[in-house]
Amino acid sequence: QVQLVESGGGLVQPGGSLRLSCAASRSAASFNAMGWYRQAPEKQRELVAAITSSGRTNYADSVKGRFTVSKDNAKSTLYLQMNSLKPEDTAVYYCNAHKFTSWGAEYDYWGQGTQVTVSS
Repeated sequence: QVQLVESGGGLVQPGGSLRLSCAASRSAASFNAMGWYRQAPEKQRELVAAITSSGRTNYADSVKGRFTVSKDNAKSTLYLQMNSLKPEDTAVYYCNAHKFTSWGAEYDYWGQGTQVTVSS
């Protein structure tokens, strides 16, 4: 079974930085796309950033220019570099991996989440 384990969350002051990591039990190259989602208290879970197997990225407007998503296929690890953090970035951040097969099946895998708190 595919396992995704996030790390790197914590408490940081506004304007600070954090780097999240997601270690996968399978090479990142085996997924068609990987991404980061977040869910704040009493809010909907939202896509923060995603990267395809070819390296194409997309970001939520709220984080564009501040966050960078990347991956290391050899290390089977997805990263999210978060700079210029704001209190509204406070949320549980989840790693996601998506895979589709040649016969049309689709699979989504999720990590357990890591808490990011931005507060003075």
